[in-house]
Amino acid sequence: MELLHLFMQIDRQMFSTSFAETENCLAFLAAEKWKAGYVCRHCGHTNYCKGKKPYSRRCTRCKREESATAHTIFHHCRLPLPKAFEIAYMVCSTPDLTVAGLAAELATRQMTCWKFRKQVLECMEQKRAAIPHYEGRLKNSAF
Repeated sequence: MELLHLFMQIDRQMFSTSFAETENCLAFLAAEKWKAGYVCRHCGHTNYCKGKKPYSRRCTRCKREESATAHTIFHHCRLPLPKAFEIAYMVCSTPDLTVAGLAAELATRQMTCWKFRKQVLECMEQKRAAIPHYEGRLKNSAF
């Protein structure tokens, strides 16, 4: 899932209407997470049924349930999901925004914003590090 690319393509008003409800956030995460198909992380089985929680999936072989937020930056997030999405959006769209500015704009504690902002930035760095080094050399070459 490329949150950075998604958030760079939409404006603030469109974001606010699209991700204002927890239901919309979960639907988006589930669609992105399993767009290539569901595969159980425990047993590798590809058949599933609806889980107990909204937008979760339960493996029909081992009966393990996986939520839409599991194994994402939103896993075990104690913030309301729309608020976490908003922090991620603001960090991705304006990475030079300070923690104090972020906290003031979202009316959230600075420590809360700092912790989640740190997670988002680490995720973005991991994505950048995964890009092969030769790609950067091709872009900077004289060809």
